[in-house]
Amino acid sequence: MTFPHWPNLVTMFFAQADRLGERPFLWSKRDGAYAPMTWRSVAAQVSALARGLEAIGVERGDRVVIVSESRPEWLIADLAIMAVGGITVPVFTTNTVDDHRFILEDSGAKGLIVSSARLAEPALAAVHQAAKAWFVVTMDPISAERNTGVDVHSWGDLITLGNKGHTNVVAAAGRLTRDDVACIIYTSGTGGVPKGVMLHHGAILHNCAGAAHVLEPLGIEDEVFLSFLPLSHSYEHTAGLCFPIFLAAQIYYAEGVEKLAANMVEARPTIMTAVPRLYEALHQRFEQRIRRASRLQRALILKALNLGRRRFHDPNGLGLWERVVDAVVERLVRDKIRAQFGGRLKALVSGGAPLNAEIGLFFQALGINILQGYGQTEAAPVVSVNSPGDVKMHTVGRPLKDTEVRIAEDGEILVRGELVMKGYWNNDEATALALRDGWLHTGDVGAFDADGHLMITDRKKDLIVNSGGDNISPTRIEGFLIMEREIGQAMVYGDRRPNLVALIVPDLEWMKDWARTAGRPPNLAALHQDPEFVKALGDAVQRVNARLPVPERVRRFAVAHEPMTVENEQLTPTLKIRRHVVRAIYGDALERLYG
Repeated sequence: MTFPHWPNLVTMFFAQADRLGERPFLWSKRDGAYAPMTWRSVAAQVSALARGLEAIGVERGDRVVIVSESRPEWLIADLAIMAVGGITVPVFTTNTVDDHRFILEDSGAKGLIVSSARLAEPALAAVHQAAKAWFVVTMDPISAERNTGVDVHSWGDLITLGNKGHTNVVAAAGRLTRDDVACIIYTSGTGGVPKGVMLHHGAILHNCAGAAHVLEPLGIEDEVFLSFLPLSHSYEHTAGLCFPIFLAAQIYYAEGVEKLAANMVEARPTIMTAVPRLYEALHQRFEQRIRRASRLQRALILKALNLGRRRFHDPNGLGLWERVVDAVVERLVRDKIRAQFGGRLKALVSGGAPLNAEIGLFFQALGINILQGYGQTEAAPVVSVNSPGDVKMHTVGRPLKDTEVRIAEDGEILVRGELVMKGYWNNDEATALALRDGWLHTGDVGAFDADGHLMITDRKKDLIVNSGGDNISPTRIEGFLIMEREIGQAMVYGDRRPNLVALIVPDLEWMKDWARTAGRPPNLAALHQDPEFVKALGDAVQRVNARLPVPERVRRFAVAHEPMTVENEQLTPTLKIRRHVVRAIYGDALERLYG
């Protein structure tokens, strides 16, 4: 299949909308049920909002911040900002006033589009403190007392204002080139202060074309996406917003992680993107269900897993009788599991962090096609991904079409191509370090296997170098630890130390079961120093150690006081560990483990 070489993201959208007209495009919950907006109605709102933004003073090159949950208005705002030549600055809904103020000041944004009254409070407070920001657009109504000192426009009023304008938005958008900056996405800051990554239209379009090429064997037509990751993250912005437009697909907006299971059944997606933490949580739930199933159900599921794993490693390795049994469990087990994902899922694409190979194989064996990829915001963000029929679970696949990847002498992964960012906004020093001789220096360490699949070792800056000089990947060991039933989260520690220690967060369901059996109160605050509870966790750690070489073994561990969450700032909004934050909280406790 040949895909058009679009000049920019906005022209691509308007061309698709003109072709698809009254076909459904965006689905969101209204009065408890999903209801659609058509391509034509979305295009009308994009044009009207663009003219409204132009009327209040937004000009080419101006930055406009978006603070919103994933919903149709997010996409409309993004396209409208770009349509007038502006630059979208997406931010996380979990940001504090200080976070918002930093991004407003650093980006020099003129204004901000915010969804709800709840999110408007910190956003407005930040706008009041920012030197250049002077307007706010609210998707939902907010109370009048919040409006003092800032020009506040409601979404409806700005649409009405735009409908009175005469600018030909489609023609104006056509003047944008692939080289123009589309958005500035601030990195989530796992190791410190966020940097604003400047992504041009061509970088994102390059990603879309590359992803379409990978998924083409699945038959990419009439696709349905379920969007639930934050659209402020480059992964979902490209894969959950721009890529569906590229494919002329429908997008359903999930109501949140807590309702994701129900939304999958309602939306019946064909493609979903997710981060490894979701698969880890789903894996833990499936394991609990297997343990609680009847003897017959457990036997069928375990048979499906066993045969599925063997078939994955050797498609022709099953004997005649085993193929018959595999066909039976396909109907009795795998079809039922696929129904829980909506029943027509072609692929789950995993990215944002390394996926434990055993967890990926678990789902693959149960009939869920998982394609692990790799990338970073600075590459718009996908660099490589496993292809259908060519999946190696311990790798992140081959580089996207027209993407160059090479390994430096020190093992660092270098990337070159149109997908690479323009640089970091307002940070020439960081740009010079990241972009050298046309190559993006990713900070990740990896290697190619004999078949050209890329394998990721770790973040270069996160590698632990112990006092014996061994280079150790903490994420690899953490992946093994969280596979144990008792362990929900883990962070490994030990740079320049003689051995490794770890911070362990118990699995909450296991903890409740253990407390009930032991007659203890079922809360972490009461249990984290209970000797018998700690011993049970220690047994899980030792099981992992038995499978690891000596330098990678965790010698001692501390039990966390609480889970690592986005709310306590120990996880990024995309559920990666903020190691510097966790070290600041638990550093003394971890150091005491060395005696």
